[in-house]
Amino acid sequence: MAQSLCWWKEKNLSVAWMIALVFLIMGGGDFGLAQSVGSISGRIEDESGAAIPTATVTVTSLETGLSRTVTTDATGTYRVLSLQVGQYQVRAEKEGFRATLQSGLNLVVGQEAVINLTLQIGTVTEQVTVTAEAPLVNTTTASVSGLVGERQVRDLPLNGRSFDRLITLNPGTVNYTSQHTRASQGFAIGNYFSVDGRRPHENNFLFNGIDYTGSSIVGITPGGVSGELMGIDAVREFNVLGSTYSAQYGKRSGAQVLVVTQSGTNQLHGSLFEYLRNSSLDARNFFDRTVGQRLPPFRRNQFGGTAGGPILRDNTFIFGAYEGFRQRLGLSNRTLVPDLDARRGLLPDANGVPTPVPNLNPAMLPFLDLWPVPNAPSLGGGVAQNFNNPNESIREDFGNTRLDHTFSEADSFSVAYTIDDGESLTPDQNPIFAGNIRLRTQVLSLQETHIFSPNVINTFTAGFSRGGFNFESVPTVDLPPGLSFVEGKYPGTLSLGSFGGTTASALSVA
Repeated sequence: MAQSLCWWKEKNLSVAWMIALVFLIMGGGDFGLAQSVGSISGRIEDESGAAIPTATVTVTSLETGLSRTVTTDATGTYRVLSLQVGQYQVRAEKEGFRATLQSGLNLVVGQEAVINLTLQIGTVTEQVTVTAEAPLVNTTTASVSGLVGERQVRDLPLNGRSFDRLITLNPGTVNYTSQHTRASQGFAIGNYFSVDGRRPHENNFLFNGIDYTGSSIVGITPGGVSGELMGIDAVREFNVLGSTYSAQYGKRSGAQVLVVTQSGTNQLHGSLFEYLRNSSLDARNFFDRTVGQRLPPFRRNQFGGTAGGPILRDNTFIFGAYEGFRQRLGLSNRTLVPDLDARRGLLPDANGVPTPVPNLNPAMLPFLDLWPVPNAPSLGGGVAQNFNNPNESIREDFGNTRLDHTFSEADSFSVAYTIDDGESLTPDQNPIFAGNIRLRTQVLSLQETHIFSPNVINTFTAGFSRGGFNFESVPTVDLPPGLSFVEGKYPGTLSLGSFGGTTASALSVA
């Protein structure tokens, strides 16, 4: 009897899980995908304010020609879920009334636009057209969000073309990028933002509803080796939700940054661009000490292009974007190094006279060549200065493509793939060594929407997100093999720094 009861409980528990899963799938159209789509709802009434049931409401995309039709219920309300962002028009009609067409609706990411229409008595062949911008009243959610629209993303100037810097257009946001730790110490190299007082690492970035992860489990903000979040021409718009969003968002307690990429339309469109920065008009700063040139060289090129349009008009669309980043920057460093006497095993005594170091192991002297030779006056105590201008090099390539296809009036599908690949070589304070960073981030999103009825919609989403990160310390010059602690490996990293005002040096094996 006990075994039978246990079997009955297990069986019913499985049935309960299956029922819950079915409800999640059937309701997924407006629950799991609100991150990258929007919806339109409203009420249809006559001139007296009375509800008009069974009225036909058709929502049409002006960019792709796709349309969805629903019928109002007994209270005259309608709701169209899981709509891609873009320009729409809404048409309402019923026998005995003039049809009403509302245009000027720009649906944005994560929005439920409320469009109420009034039908006048007349024939269906007559139509009332409202061409003014539709009033969008968000009465369906208590969340506070900040939309950065397509025009802002496209037109506002950005040094470095990192679109996430536009997050600070919203109230309650602060850019903390200057205070984050370098990627060489295990943190990401993207921009850091605090939203509504939350810590920067609590924010969550979603690309078309899929996590856009950073390169580290600690620094989870996405970004490339350039320190920027590239792809501004691939981004249509993004929305920043603060701390009052609904339960459909989760994973992290900070802001939810919902990014939607561009898609193709019935109109063929594209662009080409190149941005150049150099040091021709730069002024020399105090630490710029060069030989044979006015100041360390600097050159940055950002270039790329976009293209989008129909493969099959009103049915299949494609969009692609590419952006390249190349930078060569001469750094101005002041490095503390052993002076010429210390390189010979001599340190000053109490009278300042160079004296052989007691019990010196001569085998250690060759390792002093892992610091550059001094080129400035000695500071005393065996320490001198070296002013140097090593070159930092950065290469980063960003690509994005998106395909949208409509199988029928009930089924549509979209796939988007984003990749950011880069490598940087940044000299350390000791210019004989440099930090080499290789980073590749990929995001793949798949979305299929099936309309069972005007009231039942299923949206299935699957995705893949990966941030591959590698850091190593490498020498920038050829070093004698005898200086390597491990045969066939780099000799290690020599670091000079200060602790509490006291200068110290350290040797570590890479």
